[in-house]
Amino acid sequence: MTNLCYLSISEAADLIVTKQLSPVELTQAFLERIQALNDVLHAFILVTPEQALLMAQVAESEIIAGNYRGALHGIPIGIKDIFDTAGIRTTAQSRLFQERVPNQDAKVVSCLYEAGAILLGKMGTKEFATGGPSFDLFYPPARNPWHLEHSPGGSSSGAGAGVAASLCMGALGSDTGGSIRKPAAYCGVVGLKPTYGRVSRTGMIPLSQSLDHAGPITWTVRDSALILQAIAGHDPKDSASAKVSVPDFTAKFKDNLAGYKIGIIRHFYEDDGLADKEVWAALQRAYSTLLDLGAELVDIELPSFIEFQACGMLIMLAESFALHEQNLRQQPELYGEYNRYFLKLGAFISSSDYLQAVRRRRELCFVVEKAIASVDVLITATELRAAPKFTDLPQFPNFDSPDITIPFNVTGLPALAVCCGFNSSNLPLSMQIIGKPFDESTVLAVGYTYEQATPWHQHRPNLKKPGFYEQ
Repeated sequence: MTNLCYLSISEAADLIVTKQLSPVELTQAFLERIQALNDVLHAFILVTPEQALLMAQVAESEIIAGNYRGALHGIPIGIKDIFDTAGIRTTAQSRLFQERVPNQDAKVVSCLYEAGAILLGKMGTKEFATGGPSFDLFYPPARNPWHLEHSPGGSSSGAGAGVAASLCMGALGSDTGGSIRKPAAYCGVVGLKPTYGRVSRTGMIPLSQSLDHAGPITWTVRDSALILQAIAGHDPKDSASAKVSVPDFTAKFKDNLAGYKIGIIRHFYEDDGLADKEVWAALQRAYSTLLDLGAELVDIELPSFIEFQACGMLIMLAESFALHEQNLRQQPELYGEYNRYFLKLGAFISSSDYLQAVRRRRELCFVVEKAIASVDVLITATELRAAPKFTDLPQFPNFDSPDITIPFNVTGLPALAVCCGFNSSNLPLSMQIIGKPFDESTVLAVGYTYEQATPWHQHRPNLKKPGFYEQ
């Protein structure tokens, strides 16, 4: 069963389409693994075994009858608990929504169902995709499968931990300031934030509507491309959804990077923030690999990521407070302590502050657009250090340690987190690949070629038994 759970989506799809693997058998393997490990990892806050097996049986019948839908048909996945699932509790891991049961699926959920994917359950999140980790909610926070005492990142915490621990073949997450890429980085997996407007947010519980993105977390780059293929597209119900064509996101995959020009943003982690030595060394090794693969590397300078952080956090706090103000005033006790105080900070942001941040955002977008025009992609660190211990997290990490991820929410550019090594404590390290608007194909192609040339995606956390990990 473990061997089945270690398959990538593309590997499993090849076996399913040739009828060498049963979707029912595959789904049962994941349900057994969740049952064995989830009480320790807390990646899933709700498991839906009956529905999963029913969906698997339907998928198997369709495939036997010759009605194969594509690479996600019969593939077991998890969905972050901020995406509505009809008839299934969607809580944002908050007591405020603890009994909330939507009557419609989020657009991305319906897209995954149409592709034949199988829902294993809803995955843990920081409360309302922002505050935490919090230990005073109705369900405990997810833990990092590489080291239980370390954070898996957030806010798509359960998705990152669940994919890394092979509790699901892929997961749907959201990203407002780095919430797909941070857990991908801390858990050693792949996380893709598509271009703003590429993927619908209809039916997604919002945090900051001008910064929110939806996207996949998976074990491999190809798997992220396959999920993006299913969920990308225009949605008239999402006012930010873009009317752009959806290409084949794997069409550019090849075994070298000849002809690619890559811009390296060193100052993000050497000057604006100081990456630890092991992150810096891992990035240097990654750059050498890119050169060996045929890419040309040039240094690119952008405004300090502290500017992006200040701009993005002002917008996020103002927009999230506007969404939560009524409930914060009427039922503050239903929020976790962390999130309650975080959201209240938005009450102190004036309209002038917000408008100045929006104005500066446009200026930053123009600067980045000009800088990226001369290269195919940009690369920098995803995080300045490996996953911290829960006990070392500050009360407000978004202010104490600004994120390298948020510049690409502010600009809306596609960004991919991919593992680039491990530190001396066997914790994953990650680099970030950023592309031009709606050019996820190139971002994924660079990520794929690098991934295939390195051994990191072959490393998995050794889960000896629940709660005990081989070092």
